[in-house]
Amino acid sequence: MINPDDITGLILAGGRGSRMGGVDKGLQTFNGMPLALHTLTRLQMGGGVDHIMINANRNLAAYESFGASVWPDALADYAGPLAGFLTGMEHCETPFLVTVPCDTPLLPLDLVPRLAHALATQDADIAMAAAPEVDKNGLVQIRPQPVFCLLRVDLLESLVKFTQDGGRKIDAWTALHKTVLVPFDLPGDDPRAFCNTNTLAELRQLENT
Repeated sequence: MINPDDITGLILAGGRGSRMGGVDKGLQTFNGMPLALHTLTRLQMGGGVDHIMINANRNLAAYESFGASVWPDALADYAGPLAGFLTGMEHCETPFLVTVPCDTPLLPLDLVPRLAHALATQDADIAMAAAPEVDKNGLVQIRPQPVFCLLRVDLLESLVKFTQDGGRKIDAWTALHKTVLVPFDLPGDDPRAFCNTNTLAELRQLENT
């Protein structure tokens, strides 16, 4: 199995926040506390990680006040989550990196242990969370959650090449490697765990559920 000392957590907070009117999403409050701080706290509570970093491109001092090391994108022009993956892997000092977005304040406390168990037992390169979502027909489907990944840091060279060739889609890159999907659909799993808040209205709605 993978020791928590071998896993670094990375909170992805480097986006433009366009659908929130351009505000820094990770610093918006959820139940009185910044979203990114909720994420950091839940990673710490759940165990499974030895160290936590934050990928942010503005308000760096505010994120540093959370007690984590903060790194901006290595790629220019807000190149998306894979730019955060790349930055995290470049600064990671452990063999494994787990990535989570800053806008899911109810992420599973057992996220990292379950991803780590799947990656180790199936000898995979990447373990990606999957969760129930209701499709346009009202049917529940288990869908991948690409920003929730545990990956081997020695994939860095592959990711550098992929991004240098213009690649920006997480699932297009993970498809190049042995990736295992880890469903979070057990009876005790919170159906809101992977609810992300793209707008301020969605944020307030999640607070009230």
